[in-house]
Amino acid sequence: SWSNFKQNLPGLSEHFRVLLVDQPGYGGSDKPEVTEPFWTYSARAIRNMLDELGIEKAHLVGNSLGGGTALKFAYDHPDRADRLVLMGPGGGALSLFSPEPSEGMKLLMGFYGPPGPSREKMEAFIRIMLFDQSLVTDELVDERYRAATEPEAMQGAMNVLGGIASRAEEAELWRFLDKIPHRTLLTWGRDDRVLPLDGAFFALKRMPDARLHIFPRCGHWAQLEHVDEFNWLAVNFLSQP
Repeated sequence: SWSNFKQNLPGLSEHFRVLLVDQPGYGGSDKPEVTEPFWTYSARAIRNMLDELGIEKAHLVGNSLGGGTALKFAYDHPDRADRLVLMGPGGGALSLFSPEPSEGMKLLMGFYGPPGPSREKMEAFIRIMLFDQSLVTDELVDERYRAATEPEAMQGAMNVLGGIASRAEEAELWRFLDKIPHRTLLTWGRDDRVLPLDGAFFALKRMPDARLHIFPRCGHWAQLEHVDEFNWLAVNFLSQP
């Protein structure tokens, strides 16, 4: 979460109490072997965390896998979710025209495949994630590679990705988008090569109270490539009466 959102924290925390959450299997969180659909497990983990902190209701901001968790949380625990800000939410879009799996998903699923992870694979994956290639620095590649190749992190990520791949239908969160009434801001990179833009229009059509903002010259990490605009959008959306 720190690698994904550290650049947004100053702007968002001027207006809100902000919690950066490592999902189960990632970062500093536990790395359990999840035997049920991952997003069901991770949504419950968020609920338990809010219970522990005494937080009755929260806005959720989620990118990719985290966007999927936000959707499942709103579906499973509707009274605990307020508004949603989703950037290319995993499982929440159905590509209408783009081939599947996408370029980015192929690289993601192949990162841990034979002959194993490498710094070169990580750099290739990050380059797919970003439109602005000047943001692909040695520091960013090294940071992500170190985090992804710690033994526990490797096992946790493989558990998550393997669980999603083996439970394909249960990972299709788009099936219940019409049952999520929460006020939602969808944001998408026009040049997203992980979850292509055409899926955004499916989600927009299905969700009862969603609006869509498309960032030009932007890949899968809108919150990183367009920090100031993303923060402005999120703060204004979450602050509306």
